[in-house]
Amino acid sequence: MSLKLLPLPAADLWLDTGFLTVAKADALLAVLTDAVPWQQQPIRLFGREVLQPRLTAWYGDAGAAYSYSGLHLEPLPWLPALAELRQQVEQAAGCLFNSVLLNLYRTGQDSMGYHADDEPELGPAPTIASVTLGATRTFRLKPRPAAFPSGAPLPESFSLPLTSGSLLIMRGATQQHWFHALPKTTRPVGPRLNLTFRQVTNV
Repeated sequence: MSLKLLPLPAADLWLDTGFLTVAKADALLAVLTDAVPWQQQPIRLFGREVLQPRLTAWYGDAGAAYSYSGLHLEPLPWLPALAELRQQVEQAAGCLFNSVLLNLYRTGQDSMGYHADDEPELGPAPTIASVTLGATRTFRLKPRPAAFPSGAPLPESFSLPLTSGSLLIMRGATQQHWFHALPKTTRPVGPRLNLTFRQVTNV
């Protein structure tokens, strides 16, 4: 395991590209793709209801409910493979997690728009630990203008290809200063599964 601090101003962002071996990542992708009851749920975006352009599932400890974009999620009980991965992620991050959001991007047309994981139930400075399985996709971050001094130049946006088996940890004020996204891509790519471990504080 080798976490490295990434050069992003006003952020606390760490990456380990070899968190899981290729064989472990491939096996975990196969198990979870089959075992998880995937859903494509509607969210409220700019005042209207749309289907999320990806499949999702929410797992966690009893009571670890989570809400975003008009969607309320009650946790499914931990699968053995997810419970084992949680222990590994907790050891790497040095903190505990009681929930995980799974996002399955079936093709390059599945995506995640710019947002911050700043919901009240995550607390003011959450640690979000993100594991990637499957196809490499480009993760992007852009500054939140209101979070930086008025009139000063904004930091440049940041792009990061996330490979299978990688672990990305966002800590501290990262969510307060930066939006992140997984844009669509026109190049042919296989499925990508992303697991973002969180600590919900309303349990």
